[in-house]
Amino acid sequence: MEIKAFKMDGLGNDFVIIDQRDHEYQLNKDQIIKICDRNFIGCDQLIFIKKKDQKNTQLEFYNSDGSVSGACGNGTRCVADLLSKKNGDKEIVLWTSTGPLKSKILGNNLVETEIGIPKTDWNEIPLSKNLDTKNLNVKILDKNNSEFIGGTAINVGNPHIIFFVKNIEDYDLKKIGPQIENHEYFPEKSNVTLAKVINKNLIKVRVWERGAGLTKACGTAACATAVAGNINGLTNKKTEIEFDLGKLSISIDEENSVHMKGPVSDIKKIEIKI
Repeated sequence: MEIKAFKMDGLGNDFVIIDQRDHEYQLNKDQIIKICDRNFIGCDQLIFIKKKDQKNTQLEFYNSDGSVSGACGNGTRCVADLLSKKNGDKEIVLWTSTGPLKSKILGNNLVETEIGIPKTDWNEIPLSKNLDTKNLNVKILDKNNSEFIGGTAINVGNPHIIFFVKNIEDYDLKKIGPQIENHEYFPEKSNVTLAKVINKNLIKVRVWERGAGLTKACGTAACATAVAGNINGLTNKKTEIEFDLGKLSISIDEENSVHMKGPVSDIKKIEIKI
């Protein structure tokens, strides 16, 4: 089977995008895992563009381990840019399993997407029991085996836990990530973010992504971190989230809806033989 696809990324958070609207490719879980494998094509997530109905377009996201992802902020921004370059529209609405996401094409490969109102109730994250989502009292160890206890849980289309630490480099996220992703508190697993507040308008982060592992960037993690920072009184309603390759600008509007703005890469056409 030969598949025509696209490769894009947002700050290094990379995607293979397959347009299923005119030609539906039937891919099983093993084939999805193979496409995501960096020894083959390689990406954090595989994205299918599908027809929801005659007017609307729907996205399906798959993590590199073959599991389904409810939302993908950077991926949504990439697809919005891809479709805009095809149809010329400057506002793109894409449906996901968590509802419609509206994106604005700002030019110069800059896209803003409204992620929506974050969920903070324990049963909406979801957690396995009724806990204070502002501080889950989860223990992590730094490289010197010193304890840090905390963790704020937010759902912005998928579950996240954010630890605000003094120095993100003091922690081995490759070790901590899978432990917390699979913690008993998270029946649907969780994304894990280590965050260092630089000032009220800037947070530096490293992210372990549920189902994908260490990632160079994660849009929903940026949104969740900004919300958690604001809830804890650490940041303003507008803040920048800094990854290794650049920043995403996150703002929380008067209705408490979260907006994410940042760059997307150029579009690369690829062919996949599988």
